Amino acid sequence: MTDTSTRALPERVDVLVVGVGFGGLAALHRLRKDHPELRALAIERASGAGGVWRENDYPGAACDVPTSLYSLSFAPNPNWSHTYGRRGEIHEYLRSVAADYEDQIRYNTSLTAARWDGAAQEWVVDTTSGQIRTRFLVAAPGALSEPGVPDVPGMETFSGKVFHSAQWDHSHDLRGRKVAIVGTGASAIQIVPEIVDTVDQLTVFQRTPAWVVPRVDRTISPLERAVYRRVPGVHRLVRKMVWAYREFYVAMMARNPKLLPIAKTVALAQLRVQVKDKDLRRRLTPDYQIGCKRMLLTNKWFPALQRPNVTVTGALSRLTENGAVDADGREHEVDTVIFATGFTPTEPPIAKAVTGRDGRTLAETWQGSPRAYRGVEVHGFPNLFFLYGPNTNLGHSSIVLMLEPQAYYMSKTIGELKRNGRSVFEVTQDAQDRYNAELDPELERTVWNSGGCSSWYLDSTGRNSVMWPKYTSDFRRMMSTFVTADHRFDDAIPATAPAVEAATDSADAVETESDSVERTLTK
Repeated sequence: MTDTSTRALPERVDVLVVGVGFGGLAALHRLRKDHPELRALAIERASGAGGVWRENDYPGAACDVPTSLYSLSFAPNPNWSHTYGRRGEIHEYLRSVAADYEDQIRYNTSLTAARWDGAAQEWVVDTTSGQIRTRFLVAAPGALSEPGVPDVPGMETFSGKVFHSAQWDHSHDLRGRKVAIVGTGASAIQIVPEIVDTVDQLTVFQRTPAWVVPRVDRTISPLERAVYRRVPGVHRLVRKMVWAYREFYVAMMARNPKLLPIAKTVALAQLRVQVKDKDLRRRLTPDYQIGCKRMLLTNKWFPALQRPNVTVTGALSRLTENGAVDADGREHEVDTVIFATGFTPTEPPIAKAVTGRDGRTLAETWQGSPRAYRGVEVHGFPNLFFLYGPNTNLGHSSIVLMLEPQAYYMSKTIGELKRNGRSVFEVTQDAQDRYNAELDPELERTVWNSGGCSSWYLDSTGRNSVMWPKYTSDFRRMMSTFVTADHRFDDAIPATAPAVEAATDSADAVETESDSVERTLTK
């Protein structure tokens, strides 16, 4: 891969994309396909593409979404080795897609600030590689990009090693060590089985147990992969079938939670079969409704917890010089603490760096509870598209099925402006409020809101600002249209903030694969 960080940033572009994960690549694809006349550029803070799959290289890292759904529709991958992708393969896939856009990407370039210049009607973006101005800003940082490390008393006195699973220290040899794993979520269930035979003692600090269901994973044979390569229609058919099956999960979690006992029966059966000790089984049985938190897919978690060198205890309360204390006050001797405590999707760091026309940042506007129009637009922030924004996450299927419609909507909006001779757009406050007023009741009846758990889906106000409560086909249909009445344009947008001074130091509707899927299912 060419080192694009050595290329100087241009002074101005038409569209600036921030982030080169699935969302950023989907945006670059739509811009190249629908608006080749526009100058588009993407910046990425890391040295390469991949987003969460570049950063999370902990032992056992893998995806819990079938690989048949985990590729961009314009870049199908018939070469997955398993039905559930391993981290390395997913990362390499994203790198290969990004290679086609290498001339439009600058790596090792972080956004440090972005401010709307009302006088010039453009964004002024400060980066670690200099300043750049752009008509349209596309924020695609990913929802799982900033590790969430709890503020644990005694952290400064602990004499051992501490790191987050998303910032794995590969220089720290775990052989023979006494290790604490904090958390029992999606990362922990992958890490523990991988390191249990390496460490001397492993203590798992569990705040709340998770619902675990079997992971039906298999190796995709060379013959099957050859068929996918030579007969792409077969590969597309498999993708459609898996998509249709996963959509059924919405019926359980969001539309009719009375169906959830089906999944609970499966989870309890695995727990009974794999955990014979009644006391441990009791401690590993959640007291909230299944689906309230993301169901975890694994066959290795429960067996690993019963190894003789593993202790499952309560939540971590504090650290001492040579140990970790659980919620019951028991101190466990440890020399390494690994936080498998997830991310901060309701408080994305980029929200503190993007300032709208009224001088407030996204974080100040949201005040701990992110809201947007269709998950993409925010009132007060003209010409901004936020990919993987509020209420666009899924609990049942591939986020790629949400990101591509968002990229299409971005492209369509730019096309609408072009056709009508306009330069600037902004969603109205009324339209944004109306959208969320219709969305919130839909969320209230989902298991994520009513299942009796505390999860990262709920923000600091208790509102679910993360999840999408309907089918992916519903989202796709919504994003295929641009509602002019929900927006104001050009001079109708007040320039309430002062003009920004330059720093001195520094489409037409195109049928997609998803459209074809929907028609196939409705025939």
